[in-house]
Amino acid sequence: MDAENKDSKKNQINIELSEEIAEGVYANLAMIAHSNSEFVIDFIRLMPGVPKAKVKSRIVVTPEHAKRLLYALKDNIEKYEETFGAIKKTDEAPKFPINFGGTVGEA
Repeated sequence: MDAENKDSKKNQINIELSEEIAEGVYANLAMIAHSNSEFVIDFIRLMPGVPKAKVKSRIVVTPEHAKRLLYALKDNIEKYEETFGAIKKTDEAPKFPINFGGTVGEA
């Protein structure tokens, strides 16, 4: 094995993804706050007819990692748009169908 292959193997990270985490969590809103030492990203799920939205996940990263995330998202959005077309951006709040999430029951 040459020195280049040894270096690339040494720099590899073994990442474990449990079944529970692999399922993912749906969020349709993100809020970001920061201090001098970290960025806090809250992923939130808004549901129609529910007055309170729930934070489903909170991720805390260093400023350097926040910038890496920005660049990674930019790169992936460009690749997505090359394949599927431009992502439309609206400034209005999300609209849900009236019976989103099932029928409305009466008590």
